Amino acid sequence: MRVRGRLQLLVYCCCLAVLLYSPGAAADEEGEKEDVLDSKTSSVSDEPESEYTSRTHVIAGQTFSSSEETRTPPEEDVSKNQEGESPSADLEEDTSPIDGAPLEYNDLQEPQVQKPVVTAIGGTADGEPCQFPFLFLEKEYAECTTEGREDGRLWCATTYDYRKDEKWGFCETEEQSNKRRHMQEAEALYQLGIKILNETSKKSLKKEAYHSFLKAADMGHIKAMEKVAYAMLFGEPLKQNIQSAKELFEKLNDEGSPRGQMALGFLYASGLGVNSSQAKALVYYTFGALGGNLIAHMILGYRYWAGIGVLQSCESALTHYRLVANHVASDISLTGGTVVQRIRLADEVENPGVASGMLEEDLIQYYQFLAEKGDVQAQVGLGQLHLHGGRGVEQNHQRAFEYFNQAANAGNSHAMAFLGKMYSEGSDTIPQSNETALHYFRKAADMGNPVGQSGLGMAYLYGRGVPINYDQALKFFQKAAEQGWVDGQLQLGSMYYNGVGVKRDYKQALKYFNLASQGGHILAFYNLAQMHATGTGVMRSCHTAVELFKNVCERGRWSERLMAAYNNYKDGNPNSAVVQYLLLAEQGYEVAQSNAAFILDQKEATIIGENETFPRALLHWNRAASQGYTVARIKLGDYHFYGFGTDIDYETAFIHYRLASEQQHSAQAMFNLGYMHEKGLGIKQDIHLAKRFYDMAAEASPDAQVPVFLALCKLGVVYSLQYIKEANVKELFSQVDMDQLLGPEWDLYLMTIIALLLGTVIAYRQRPHPAVPRPAGQGQRQAQPNPPPEQQPQPQQ
Repeated sequence: MRVRGRLQLLVYCCCLAVLLYSPGAAADEEGEKEDVLDSKTSSVSDEPESEYTSRTHVIAGQTFSSSEETRTPPEEDVSKNQEGESPSADLEEDTSPIDGAPLEYNDLQEPQVQKPVVTAIGGTADGEPCQFPFLFLEKEYAECTTEGREDGRLWCATTYDYRKDEKWGFCETEEQSNKRRHMQEAEALYQLGIKILNETSKKSLKKEAYHSFLKAADMGHIKAMEKVAYAMLFGEPLKQNIQSAKELFEKLNDEGSPRGQMALGFLYASGLGVNSSQAKALVYYTFGALGGNLIAHMILGYRYWAGIGVLQSCESALTHYRLVANHVASDISLTGGTVVQRIRLADEVENPGVASGMLEEDLIQYYQFLAEKGDVQAQVGLGQLHLHGGRGVEQNHQRAFEYFNQAANAGNSHAMAFLGKMYSEGSDTIPQSNETALHYFRKAADMGNPVGQSGLGMAYLYGRGVPINYDQALKFFQKAAEQGWVDGQLQLGSMYYNGVGVKRDYKQALKYFNLASQGGHILAFYNLAQMHATGTGVMRSCHTAVELFKNVCERGRWSERLMAAYNNYKDGNPNSAVVQYLLLAEQGYEVAQSNAAFILDQKEATIIGENETFPRALLHWNRAASQGYTVARIKLGDYHFYGFGTDIDYETAFIHYRLASEQQHSAQAMFNLGYMHEKGLGIKQDIHLAKRFYDMAAEASPDAQVPVFLALCKLGVVYSLQYIKEANVKELFSQVDMDQLLGPEWDLYLMTIIALLLGTVIAYRQRPHPAVPRPAGQGQRQAQPNPPPEQQPQPQQ
């Protein structure tokens, strides 16, 4: 539905109240890579019925022979256009309910809904209710079927035994039947596209998949429309067309799609294709969140946390972030999630020598060469890279298994432990096997490996391949934790928190969760957030809980779009990159905010009007600075100093520089403060304070020493001129009596001294300089050509 004017604000207020007090909508956050084909089939058997003779007779109003009576059913039942496949979504769209949500959300169950009564249309029993189940061809049907009809129309029997009574009718009108078959064709095209995406990562084949999505979208398929709209918005793999994407999102909004509502909110928030309106953005985000979209929840959480377009509310932010964090935490496996690569474009440009964390292709090939030659450390390193992904390496469990297997055969305990983790978790390429996992865990643990010890602890804790034994689990977790392994620390904290195998002790739980969080374990952040949110074992702190939950939420699968945006930027497509960064910036990613601001600052994105680049960049620099990014804070000072996107305001610029200096000890900010004190810009001119800030900048960073030296030299000249000006030199010299000070002939003495100095200089310049002696034979050696390679002396053996 479309919401306009005052009605829009009224509906927003109502929905906002419902959202804040609702128990929490379940949502699915599977990524595009997890789209799978529908494996559900009709309950009717494919086997022919042998007891029917080869004679013609009437079935549901049509005449068939016995061979036609036993046709196999279609692959899937779409009589009601229900979606039976596993949920499929893009990285940024998450709307379908999932099972097994953690903590207080895991007991939410769908209520039992009574099926509506189906009335037969036409046939021999028009207007009578359908009988379910009914018997046809010796098979029972619990719903309408197309079995036995060539036209594909759904029908049902109104008595139990169709063969006996032949009472039947259609379950749909002819128009409904045509529409259903139309949507069935669209669904087939959509599933074809999903199949192609799952089987390849090549761009050319991805385009082929999206051609199928385009056809399905033209036929009104909702999920296909969502995929096409986002592909047009991001410009990958379809050509970027924001206006067409907006039109599709509006159609999706009319159909009640939470993904479409969230996307429209993003367009209004960022002003892409529409006039920017934070009020409309908030309305659409709210509807998207009510529909269960996790991205919308995350955006609302950040807005309430930062007070963007709404009154700042820590509790409201906590509600949204906790819901999203529950789903992110439930998706974490034993092997851990994918690595979130955070690369700042500004840092790459200003510090080109600093590594971004990405591995060059040549370096990866070098490690592969070492691994092929039997280098165990290279094998383990490559195995971990392919297991988790990141640093420019795609996640590939098959290759990770191969590298770990090679290193394990060479006796490496770390590789054995990771093989155990892979077998314990299982994947598409590695079958799950508790026995094999236990074998590798034992071998690694016997060699003192903490990963193996932690794996053994998990086996005893949950009874995987061995009987449950909390004492043994505690022992192995303690051994792993003593060696600093985060999984061991996390599981120890969980045992103390839940009182499993030990006396419940929240202080010990807090201790081990803190240790695991220092190692970056996402579940440690999640558990700490829960403790601070509920005040369990610690003083309740909404602010701390929100920050921890936000950290967890930013590790969701949508974080993979950070690398997609970075790769687009490096491939020379800043328009696609900036849109993706802007969406992530709405979700509260500080690195996305700074990168979006950087691209706008460089005026590389042509989809943004030239007059709007600096104001929008200023907005995102401000948001990034509020999250503690030093460069963003300095940029804010620069924008106010030079008047980029705002009026020139030296006082505001001075405030931002001072914050960067005091909070982040930025040498650049200190240097700028020195300059402003020197010139008296935004502050009273003070040469002494200027020198102090220059000296502080030189101490804060070695790179600032050269510019500080030049600035101090200039400052010395300025100070000297100012001193002379203040001392009134003319009046000073008029008061000095040189005759009384040096005698009446002082001018003759001065002239004599000057003449002697001048003569000395002239005599020195006219004196001949002796030639510098050179070692004997030097000229000959220099003139002698280098001997040919075969005549050059060889090193001694």
